[in-house]
Amino acid sequence: MKIAVIGCGFFARNQMHAWQDIDGVKLVALCDRDAGRLADAAQAFGVARSYTDAAQMLADGGFDVVDIATTVDSHRPLVELAAAHGVHVICQKPFALTMADARAMVAAVEATGKTLMVHENFRWQSAIRAAIDAVRGGAIGTPFFGRVSFRSGYDVFSGQPYLAEGERFIIEDLGIHILDISRALFGDVERITATTRRINPAIKGEDVATMLLAHKDGVTSVVDCSYTTRRTPETFPESLLEIDGTKGTLRLDAGYRLTVDGVTRDVSPPVLDWAERPWHNIQESVLLIQQHFVDCLREGRQPETSGQDNLQTFALVEAAYLSAREARSVPLSEV
Repeated sequence: MKIAVIGCGFFARNQMHAWQDIDGVKLVALCDRDAGRLADAAQAFGVARSYTDAAQMLADGGFDVVDIATTVDSHRPLVELAAAHGVHVICQKPFALTMADARAMVAAVEATGKTLMVHENFRWQSAIRAAIDAVRGGAIGTPFFGRVSFRSGYDVFSGQPYLAEGERFIIEDLGIHILDISRALFGDVERITATTRRINPAIKGEDVATMLLAHKDGVTSVVDCSYTTRRTPETFPESLLEIDGTKGTLRLDAGYRLTVDGVTRDVSPPVLDWAERPWHNIQESVLLIQQHFVDCLREGRQPETSGQDNLQTFALVEAAYLSAREARSVPLSEV
């Protein structure tokens, strides 16, 4: 299976490493508008074909999958371009600028019969996956309450300075992951109520968000996110869980300690040979989600975070911003 990657920036390096770790997969082409960054990546990963023009790369072809690892404003034109050339597509999150764009992108790839997956990797972190498997396996009975929490003071802006410039920040960039974990655990959502704040004066968007979700199956969940929480020790980039069920409780605590009905085990992720702490948790999840995508293509099934599925997560983001702006509970049907 031959892979082309568009975007060679900060996070895309993880995706390139992951592709090289998957059996039967070869990274064959790279594209980036920054010629220097492109040359560095091509040399580092031993990729012979490199382009500064995505249209030219897609016209030349010779690959099965295009992995779009760019910022959100470029996603729709690149996804539609990939669809026009009949290749499978992975697209980074946030998936789109608007719900209309997201629906158009899903429709464009579906029309070709190819597979579209959104790179929504937090639900593939091995510690989160252990919790999801326990809940889906009935370890605590039927869930009725959950809390999914990500609170940190880690400086994410040094590696990704553009995050400080957007009018939207924590819900769009991080909260989308945490909302997706809640969906993976408890199913789709009927309505959401959200509040936001900006604590850091050096950024434009919100850096604190608290969201109350009413799920269709009757579960109530609280999703809370902060990039201005001072913690010792720092827990970045861990997501913490607390879930009540009819037969017991589940907690995923700091230090990757998973407790199911009183029994605790260590679910720490491995540090891959190309990874580094504290990012190793997220870096392993990149490998796991890309392996999942390859497995789905080989077996002819849809990935968990398909484009169609991600419309539900993206709708939660849009509804959360609407709720915070208008100080009201928002039905998902409204967006």
